[in-house]
Amino acid sequence: MRQEESGPSARFLLSKTYSPEAGMAASPHVWHHPTVRCAAAIAALVAAACALPGIAQASELIDRNASRLSLQVNGRGEALLTYRSGGRTKRVLAWGAVNAHAPTQARIQRSFRLDYSGGWRKYRRRLWVNFPNACAAYDGPALAWGMTACKAPDGSYWAVQAWQRGLPNYGVNPTPRQAAWELRLSHWAGPLPQLELSMNWAYRRWDHMFGRFTYAGRPVFGFRASPSGSPLDTYGRNLYVDTYNSRYGTGWRRENSFLMHTGSGAFCYGFFPHGSRPSGMGAQYRATIIGPGVTPDVMWQGNAPGAYDRNADAEANARIRALGSRKCKPN
Repeated sequence: MRQEESGPSARFLLSKTYSPEAGMAASPHVWHHPTVRCAAAIAALVAAACALPGIAQASELIDRNASRLSLQVNGRGEALLTYRSGGRTKRVLAWGAVNAHAPTQARIQRSFRLDYSGGWRKYRRRLWVNFPNACAAYDGPALAWGMTACKAPDGSYWAVQAWQRGLPNYGVNPTPRQAAWELRLSHWAGPLPQLELSMNWAYRRWDHMFGRFTYAGRPVFGFRASPSGSPLDTYGRNLYVDTYNSRYGTGWRRENSFLMHTGSGAFCYGFFPHGSRPSGMGAQYRATIIGPGVTPDVMWQGNAPGAYDRNADAEANARIRALGSRKCKPN
């Protein structure tokens, strides 16, 4: 398997697909319904300082390192988040977006309107005092990294997720700023985005990932990015890959992040050494990606492919060709 190398670039048999209907029951990071209701107080997340900012469309970045979270939704399509962060209580009113546009250069991606005064700026009153909460128990698909979620009166869903997006690559120990847990809000109706991910081998030696990210049957991708692979529009998405019990150390460590390929929504990545850093091949892998528009973030988790298997690799190569991306090259 030849490896694509360009900034945070990528590839990935042992095929597993993130199924929103079934969830990822084996993962301790996947939250299943109906174990929480809106306005339920959530235990403290993780204390750390802020992470680096970036373009934050999709499940929208609200804040970092939140605790004691509650989510309320009214009958007007508004959500009120109340939580603790930075030593004080914060309230954020969100509205104005659901689901996602397909990639296009004709308009920007959907995003929320946010009032960080808890509704005071919008209504000139203390909206949170008597917020007309109509949040019902969540009965939607299982969610990765979930904190809380609910079902709105119109049948759509709101959810809050939190995960460490800003961790440094190649297993480097994070600073408090890099280790921040991002609080992300989503609002959707219908199926979740789909992260298809398979594993095989690069050069018969290195573990290798490949797959595709889609929403509503169409690939998810952006049109502009920096040389290092950071999206420069509201459509681009990076896949954040973690490795478990690797030469980086015990537990989960960040391996790398890389863009979905323009046009195909495909990706591919080999676990090679990088400079002075060893190969990050581990016992398991985990991959998280921000949903398009204001849809939820999704996560895949599975075992390493194990010893090289010629037949399995041949099957994987056929799948790689089917991705339709010139950047992903089979053996």
